[in-house]
Amino acid sequence: MSLLFFACLLAVFPVVSMKSPVFGPQEVSSVEGSSVSIKCYYPATSVNRHTRKYWCRQGARGRCTTLISSEGYVSKDYEGRANLTNFPESGTFVTNISHLTRNDSGLYKCGLGISSRGLSFDVSLEVSQVPGQINGGHVYTADLGRTVTINCPFKAVNSEKRKSLCKKTGQDCMLVIDSTGYVSPSYSNRVRLSIQGTSQLVFSVVINRIQLSDAGMYVCQAGDDASADKSNADLQVLKPETELIYGDLRGSVTFDCALGPEMAKEAKFLCRLKNGEACNVIINTLGKKAQDFEGRILLTPKDNGFFSVHVTSLRKEDAGLYLCGANSDGEPQEGWPTQAWQLFVNEETAIPPSRSVVKGVVGSSVAVSCAYNPKETDSLKYWCRWEETQNGRCPQLVQSEGLVKEQYEGRLALYEEPGNGTYTVILNQLTPQDAGFYWCLTNGDTRWRSMVELKIVEGEPSLKVPKNVKAWLGETLKVSCHFPCKYYSYEKYWCKWSNRGCRALPSQDEGPSQAFVNCDQKSQIVSLNLNSVTSEDEGWYWCGVKEGHQYGETVAVYVAVEKRVKGSQDASGVNAAPGEEAIEPRARETENKVLLGPSLFAEERAGKDTEDRAGRSGASADPGSSAGQGGGSKALVSTLVPLALVLAAGAVAIGVVRARHRKNVDRISIRSYRTDISMSDFENSRDFGAHDNMGASPDTQETTLEGKDEFATTTEDAMEKEEPKKAKRSSKEEADMAYTAFLLQTNNMAAATQDGPGEA
Repeated sequence: MSLLFFACLLAVFPVVSMKSPVFGPQEVSSVEGSSVSIKCYYPATSVNRHTRKYWCRQGARGRCTTLISSEGYVSKDYEGRANLTNFPESGTFVTNISHLTRNDSGLYKCGLGISSRGLSFDVSLEVSQVPGQINGGHVYTADLGRTVTINCPFKAVNSEKRKSLCKKTGQDCMLVIDSTGYVSPSYSNRVRLSIQGTSQLVFSVVINRIQLSDAGMYVCQAGDDASADKSNADLQVLKPETELIYGDLRGSVTFDCALGPEMAKEAKFLCRLKNGEACNVIINTLGKKAQDFEGRILLTPKDNGFFSVHVTSLRKEDAGLYLCGANSDGEPQEGWPTQAWQLFVNEETAIPPSRSVVKGVVGSSVAVSCAYNPKETDSLKYWCRWEETQNGRCPQLVQSEGLVKEQYEGRLALYEEPGNGTYTVILNQLTPQDAGFYWCLTNGDTRWRSMVELKIVEGEPSLKVPKNVKAWLGETLKVSCHFPCKYYSYEKYWCKWSNRGCRALPSQDEGPSQAFVNCDQKSQIVSLNLNSVTSEDEGWYWCGVKEGHQYGETVAVYVAVEKRVKGSQDASGVNAAPGEEAIEPRARETENKVLLGPSLFAEERAGKDTEDRAGRSGASADPGSSAGQGGGSKALVSTLVPLALVLAAGAVAIGVVRARHRKNVDRISIRSYRTDISMSDFENSRDFGAHDNMGASPDTQETTLEGKDEFATTTEDAMEKEEPKKAKRSSKEEADMAYTAFLLQTNNMAAATQDGPGEA
């Protein structure tokens, strides 16, 4: 493609000034006797809808004389052949003029307010002569890039002679094609000559993909001598009228391209023309897409060479001249049909601003606010995902009537907000594959469609819930959701998901959460409570936050409902790790042993089997339900009452022993004699002859402190005689026996003192 081709395009489609918010066609052309309709756009504000609209003709000194207005004025020259109609709902007004004459050619303005200083747009109207017989020749008109057929009559005498078509260039006539098979290089692959038959005295020349350079005078000829038949054909290449598209900032527009059935099998494209440079392809059916339009453009092929291009989330810089066309390469080329569009982006838009990018972390959620025309509250709302396909496509994920794509069940919900012209879409349980572009749309006004990009970033979800929850039929379920301090002032909620949204459920504030170390009292736990669980309670539940009508973060948990199976649930009603509850009674048993001490071990062992059975019964109860709580209370009472009785009996026994001990100590302390006893004296009870005293001789039992060797020898002999009879005892039993031996030894010492004080 040459720059000359694009320079010609710019000459045909001049750049339109975008300074005024009023927008219309820059050039309008027609022929004598026909009519034209000039549509002008304006921002559809309340003031503009009721302001005067006008159509005026510009004079030599810049004065613009009103010809017709929306207030009923019609000039004398326009009486009976012109009218102006305002369409306030769409922000347009149309001026219709019929019975055109050559005198109607000139410069005009369409505008709002007063013609001398109101908002306006310049329009050039050109009325040309009606095609027909001119200088003995026929006039043919063809649109740029289209096809024209030139018919050449001849007499029967020349039916067997050579036929040809040439184009006049000054005094010469350049041969274009003849019946011998010659084709001019300038017309290669786009011209053909056909003869209808011997009975028809006419041959036809068809020229495809008309170019601007094809315009001119052609000569048809049949025969080469003086009797040859000649006729003239004047070909006029019409400049295609630039169609106008008026879009709102952040809104959407659609380019409807009609290139004709002959282009049905060719690749289609939409390109943008800028400042005499190449027409840069924005999208084509071969898979090419411009980066600036990624995620916000769709091309939809239709029948008979028709196709449409939809662009959403319009930006100010999108305004300009566009061409849609077709050829095998999917690129604009000279001679191929094109259709021109002038896009104007209105910055005084009624479409509210919204985020073009939302960010979420894996496992968390995003909330997208979508705007629609507030006058279409009953319209069907959709949310679709833009896919990087050859033409771009956007399959629906969710709609307001309950449709949810299967792989998004439990993850996606659409909330309508009646009255404020917005609806909210929440997508949770995010994965890296969710990153991409999504569209908000309705089945109503297409101008309100918008796009949002979802990006997945690093981080952790702020809300914390159990991953999996199991509930038992007929029992009570409690599920806790932990909120960090940043959501302290937000409204918290639980809801049950369905394909028609997420129905709010009652919840209970449980106070501060220990799951966040930096929040202290500002973190919170909000619990979901289900009483008498039924099979209908199974499904997805969402925990989330919102601020007014704006939804924030959510997190999802799936609740499975099952029939009670013994030992399958922990005390909280939520699935526990295997063996968790079995460990807990053993921990309590060990703790009780430490608290009770060795002196009560025998009593505890006597009731061990009973306690083990009670512990197993407690493990199978469900404290989350009322029955489980009653069973736990009975087990606690049955454990504590015997324990209290045992402790009381132990305390009485220890008191009696200590009283006897004080009495015996008083009897031992005679004169300056003092007996010191330390814990080391109990390390080996055999030093006191305490092992099996019932089997010892009376002499050994009555031995006093008369001699160390005698005491030791006697004791060792007794041990040697009795040791084979000993039964293996535990350390606790040895400690009890040592304490008993100490008391016996103290009694012997006291008796010796009374019988012989002098020896002592």
